[in-house]
Amino acid sequence: MPIENERKFVLKDEAALEATLAARPDVTRSLLRQAHLDVSGMRIRSVESGGALHHLFTYKRPIDGQVLEIETEIDGSDFARLWSQCRETLVKVRYSWPDGVFHWDVDFFKGGDGQTYFAQAEVEMPEDHTEPPPLPPGLARHLLAAAPAGDPRFASKRLADRVHAERLLADIRRKGRIE
Repeated sequence: MPIENERKFVLKDEAALEATLAARPDVTRSLLRQAHLDVSGMRIRSVESGGALHHLFTYKRPIDGQVLEIETEIDGSDFARLWSQCRETLVKVRYSWPDGVFHWDVDFFKGGDGQTYFAQAEVEMPEDHTEPPPLPPGLARHLLAAAPAGDPRFASKRLADRVHAERLLADIRRKGRIE
């Protein structure tokens, strides 16, 4: 069963971080357009990376305290049809790399003006891991706060709402933590 097991970390949005990640040869850069459909747990995503474009359909559902995630590739015409049924949409630039049994993604959520309004790292862990590894040194100095496991405020679906994301970020900066 494909179980999603991840932890998220809110980062300071510094242009230097994105530039540093973009310059690393071991890091893959992707441009993602994502939409959540009118059925709970369903989303579509286009991923442009390395000159290739892929379209994905994903279904996520919480089951017994875990999140089942099923993802499959779809063709561009199906993506376009489903896009017409979307609710929340977002654009983000993602930087990804493997780290032993872990996988790191750093997402820069972009507004219509191309500016980053929220930055977040996440680590994908094997199903049996309960604690995330330490942040890589290059990310640790950009850390604002670790998000509580499963906190829906940090899901991409919620962060697609720029007003929500900016309020959440301002609250974290003001309090110095996540409450």
